[in-house]
Amino acid sequence: MPSFDVVNKVEMQELDNAVNNVKKEVDTRYDFRNSVTEIELHRGDKRIHLLAGDEMKMRALQDMLQSHCIRRKVDPKCLEFKDIEPTSKGQVKRDVVIQEGITKDVAQKIVKKIKDSKLKVQAAIQDDQVRVTGKKIDDLQEVIQLLRGEELGVPLQFVNMKA
Repeated sequence: MPSFDVVNKVEMQELDNAVNNVKKEVDTRYDFRNSVTEIELHRGDKRIHLLAGDEMKMRALQDMLQSHCIRRKVDPKCLEFKDIEPTSKGQVKRDVVIQEGITKDVAQKIVKKIKDSKLKVQAAIQDDQVRVTGKKIDDLQEVIQLLRGEELGVPLQFVNMKA
């Protein structure tokens, strides 16, 4: 029986490359000269820590991070920006959580969309992914097109296509 999995995976090496590119850009930009600016990727915690001199620089840092992620083909929807917090030294900090996996709520929305489409396929939630099976590969490809058109708040990848 043909099947595929709907997942949300982040290529950590590409994200690391994007963070390093942002560091290089910060070193060369005139508006960041003589100000403390840090960006660190914590792979274990799946988060990025940002530190900047003020909120304007923080917004610029956020924009740079998103644009470098797009260049490295990492979907910026996987980055959840937390609130900007002041530090004791008059600077601002912000954590960015890297979202991996599909939450139960989003998985239920995906299954509901697939069932509402009236295609002859079955969708089952398995941990942090959704497995879709059907008799025809064409039906599975229609499901992929259906889900690509939806805005669910997380980037989706379609893997393990088995005919």
